[in-house]
Parts: sequence; C-alpha cells; structure tokens
Amino acid sequence: MTAAEQTETEYIVEYVDGPLAGTTERRLLIGGKVDERIGAVAAIEGLESLFWYVAGAERTVGGEKYVSYSFDAPDSDPVETEKEEESL
Repeated sequence: MTAAEQTETEYIVEYVDGPLAGTTERRLLIGGKVDERIGAVAAIEGLESLFWYVAGAERTVGGEKYVSYSFDAPDSDPVETEKEEESL
C-alpha cells in the first residue's frame, strides 16, 4: 500500500479530553467517512472501562486526516478523579 492509498483509507483519532486525553490512534475510514462516535476500552486504576467519544473538528496535516474526538461522559463508564478520592 502506498502512502497515498493509506491516507485515503485511514485517519488519526485525537482524544481531546476525558480519560484518554492526549492520546491518538489510527482508524479506517468506512465508506470514505470517519466514525461519528467511537468506543474505547481502557484500564483505569486496574479496572477496564468503556469510554465513548464523539467526532469533532477535522483537519489535514502532512497529507493525513486528523479528527478530534470529545469525551461523552453520560454514556461512558464512570471514572473517579483524584478530587473525588480526596474528598472522601
């Protein structure tokens, strides 16, 4: 697969907030489109949790498509923050 073919079939997910903030991953375009909503499983403090993210802004950098995804807290597994733990 050439770089041009890869660029047309893949995009880079940027998690902008929530438990996965600051991380990225590659995903496949489906029918030439990005996923409007994606689920990600991650271990937080040793517990596997399901987190939902919603697509936002798209941009092209160096010939690759980047899509920002925002955390959908109401539909995701709950996550305790350090502030919540400190208040106990």
